[in-house]
Amino acid sequence: MRSRLFTFLILIGVVLTACGAGTETAVPLTAIPTETPVVLPTLTAVPAVPLAILVLPADMDAETSNLYQKTVYDLTQATGMRFQVRNSLTSVDLEPGLKIVVALLTDPGISALAPAAPDVQFLAIGIPGLTAGGNVSVLGDNSQVEIVGFLAGYTAAMVADDYRTGMLMPKGNNDAIRMYNAFSNGRTYFCGLCRPKYNLPWSFPQYLEISAEEDKNNYDAYADILILQFKVGTILIHPDIYTQDLVNYIGTTGVYMIGTVTPEQRPAGWVMTIQPDTIKAIQTAWPQLLAGQGGITVQSPLGLSDIDPSLLSPGKQLDVQATLDKLQAGLIAP
Repeated sequence: MRSRLFTFLILIGVVLTACGAGTETAVPLTAIPTETPVVLPTLTAVPAVPLAILVLPADMDAETSNLYQKTVYDLTQATGMRFQVRNSLTSVDLEPGLKIVVALLTDPGISALAPAAPDVQFLAIGIPGLTAGGNVSVLGDNSQVEIVGFLAGYTAAMVADDYRTGMLMPKGNNDAIRMYNAFSNGRTYFCGLCRPKYNLPWSFPQYLEISAEEDKNNYDAYADILILQFKVGTILIHPDIYTQDLVNYIGTTGVYMIGTVTPEQRPAGWVMTIQPDTIKAIQTAWPQLLAGQGGITVQSPLGLSDIDPSLLSPGKQLDVQATLDKLQAGLIAP
């Protein structure tokens, strides 16, 4: 009996203990972190890729146009710029990324556009009436008449029989006189005393002056005097005398010609053209234009073009080019 009571009491104690274990215990609260504000990035405008525009005449021949386009395109690619070609330019085209405009022969209105876009550098080539200043640079009148005359005289003596050379020139033109004197010096530089196989009762080089009032249709008659009367074998055509009809006529006579104007159609007997190398001028000016340095007069070196290799062989071309290099370096006085 006692053992049963004892057992009962123990069971009651266990039950009471278990019930006490169910008492709720306070659980400490964990602090909820406050939300960190999100800082939105500041939007920065991405600068436009700089742009260069080449303005060319719409009627420029394809070969020349492609040459200028390739030149400027190569320069833009080397300096990380965009490139466009236009036949005209208006104020609408002056977009924020525009950095350089090269205008060749045709004037898109640079005098008005340049002040409206002071951060754009303009290079004008062969456009009359423009002077360097502000953000406008120009290709200078760098005809270098003495160098042209000397080199023409040197080359004319090289290709003419018995060094019989001559020149057609405008009357009363001081630059033409300087060119002729240098032409004579170039001949002497090539052949010294220039002793011919067959002596003639006059000296070379010969020249004829043509008045500004003379009808251009009569230029052939002056050429005939040099060719038929004085037996000239190579003629330097001064740019003021040049006409396509004249050089076409001389080309029918078997006489050679050298000039400073590229013929529209190269006639027979056209040895070469001596004229400013505009491509090199653009390449020379580019770093300054890119740096924002405007108002410069770009001096263009002279170059040879329109060469007839049947009249001036590759070896002779190297000789003529070497002489030109020495002239431009000041190593030969024309």
